[in-house]
Amino acid sequence: MKKIINRDSNVIEEMLTGYLKAYRRYYERIGEFNAFVYKGRRKNKVSLVIGGGSGHEPLFGGFAGRGLADAVACGNIFASPNPQLIAETAKAVHEGKGVLFLYGNYAGDNLNFDMAEELCDMEDIQTAHVRVWDDCASAPRERIQDRRGIAGDVFVIKIAGAACDAGLELAEVLRITEKARDSINTIGLATSPGSIPGLDKPTFVLGEDEIEFGMGLHGEPGIERTTMKPVNELVERMYGELRNEMGLKQEDEISVLVNGLGSTTLLELNTVYYELDHQMSDDGLIVHDAEIKSYCTCQEMGGFSITILKLDDELKTYYDTACWSPYYAREEIVQQ
Repeated sequence: MKKIINRDSNVIEEMLTGYLKAYRRYYERIGEFNAFVYKGRRKNKVSLVIGGGSGHEPLFGGFAGRGLADAVACGNIFASPNPQLIAETAKAVHEGKGVLFLYGNYAGDNLNFDMAEELCDMEDIQTAHVRVWDDCASAPRERIQDRRGIAGDVFVIKIAGAACDAGLELAEVLRITEKARDSINTIGLATSPGSIPGLDKPTFVLGEDEIEFGMGLHGEPGIERTTMKPVNELVERMYGELRNEMGLKQEDEISVLVNGLGSTTLLELNTVYYELDHQMSDDGLIVHDAEIKSYCTCQEMGGFSITILKLDDELKTYYDTACWSPYYAREEIVQQ
């Protein structure tokens, strides 16, 4: 696997250092840890700390900014950050109002963030957590807490950040964030594998004309392996799964994310939304907002995911007051 990295290097250290040097105007590293804070964060509020394994850029590191996360804890490639790193990240942004941890629902993350909360508790830092489990292909509804967190993280971070910036108490931020998490579902498909920097083999193998529905973000098995099909058939299958899972009906108001998994072009992703919009319109859904971008990736994995957030008036209020991403947040800072 060809990777633009140094031999025998600490890939995460070099990647994160490069990022923080380029954007030093906005971010500051936390000691010697692979973690950083957003300099322009609002004070005297609940702090939002996000994190997880690296290799999914721009998630999680790209989502610290105005109205988004206050700090990010970065693990190694596809591996959770350790408890001490997470706890130090929380301490760096704690304002006396508590800290909300937000991360994907994976065993390593669950264990390490739980341990970090215990460390925070020892220093009288009040904490809460939300585990995102939007991947509806990864477990049946009766085992929803076994589902993985994938691109739905983006919507949850957006709403959680807005709730924190609104000055709400920790219990209320937690309630709104859990409500957002439970109003989201995602399904994806892979057309080609991703890889781990430094290894000479991809994370899984697909035949030349094969795709896999429901493939996990690290290469976890999906629900069906089949042959490549035209985009209208792919979208029909995926949208149908989401519609049935969420019980979507005419005049439901939603937000939509078409997310690239790493190597899929915007030409293809825009075409996905072209087909998706037709099908949602036929069902009478009201699209409040939509985004097409590669936010939650797996290196050069080919494929895409579709995320749908079902809105009510409360969720829409927080959704509309937050930035989509720090890329936009940075532009607004420059304009100020």
